[in-house]
Amino acid sequence: MDIGAPTGAVLVAVCDAQVIFTGWSGSGGYAIILVSDNLRISYCHTSSNFLVSKGTYVKKGQPIGMVGPKNVYEILNNPYKDSNGNPTNGDMTGPHLHLTLKKDGKAVDPFILFK
Repeated sequence: MDIGAPTGAVLVAVCDAQVIFTGWSGSGGYAIILVSDNLRISYCHTSSNFLVSKGTYVKKGQPIGMVGPKNVYEILNNPYKDSNGNPTNGDMTGPHLHLTLKKDGKAVDPFILFK
């Protein structure tokens, strides 16, 4: 699910979870991945200035990062480019959060899961 948001918008944990990844994830750009029991939550196109690190535990509502900028220049051989040829934060056209929730390995609608 893509959620429009400006660069720098704060991202929070949707549930109590453990951070299993922070870093560059290819088409997802900079990303943060959390796990909680049978749930895996991926936040993509984030800022590289993570507020959490791999292995830490977070509480629901805790800030974990920020929406990243469209363009990033520190990734060597970044294959993702905008229409001007500038490197982008993964496969994207502008700042936003790409949120993916998987329960038991299957994608689920976060609005249904957390209503």
